[in-house]
Amino acid sequence: QVQLVESGGGLAQPGASLRLSCAASGRNIITVAWFRQAPGQERKFVAAIDSGGSTYYEGSMRGRFTISGDNAKNTVYLQLSSLKPEDTAVYYCAAASRLTLSSIRIAGAYDYWGQGTQVTISS
Repeated sequence: QVQLVESGGGLAQPGASLRLSCAASGRNIITVAWFRQAPGQERKFVAAIDSGGSTYYEGSMRGRFTISGDNAKNTVYLQLSSLKPEDTAVYYCAAASRLTLSSIRIAGAYDYWGQGTQVTISS
């Protein structure tokens, strides 16, 4: 059984930075990803990191967001920088035991999900 616990969200001003954490427990996790969902919108891919340390980003977020992992702590981080009001959303951590490269950006391909952490960007 895999459990994911997110933390680090909150209220921040435009231009600020936040770091989200996803603490994972369980075995055979191959890929961990972050998705986000704004009110009234579908859940969208943000970034992912696989067991080899390769990273993948939604194109528009590359450069502002950085995903990284700490294997010793079984934790994946998402560093959010230069935040904008349109980044406001619930951010979810997701994990998969089996995943193809073509599916890495698809929410339905992930087996396990955290409860989400709210990020609100407002002045």
